[in-house]
Amino acid sequence: MYKITFKKSAEKEIQKSPSSVILKIVPGIEGLSINPRLIGSKKLHGSKENIWLIRIGDYKVVYLIAEEVKIVEARRVGHRKDIYK
Repeated sequence: MYKITFKKSAEKEIQKSPSSVILKIVPGIEGLSINPRLIGSKKLHGSKENIWLIRIGDYKVVYLIAEEVKIVEARRVGHRKDIYK
C-alpha cells in the first residue's frame, strides 16, 4: 500500500473544481494507493523524477511515485486541456 499525499497547489485545484468532478477525482486518486501504475497511466518523460499522469474523466492528475518510502504525491490536478500550461 502506498500513502497518498497532496501538494498544496493540487489541493487548491481540487477545491476549485465542481463538486461532481470532486466525487470522481478523489476516489480515483485514492485508488492509486493500491496500484499507482494503473492501466491507462503514463510515465512523463523528460523529468528526473518518477512523474506519472492519469486521466479521470475530463481531468488529469499528475503525480509522483516515491518507491523507497511508498508515497504517491498528487502534484497537479486540472482539466485535460489546461494541465500542461
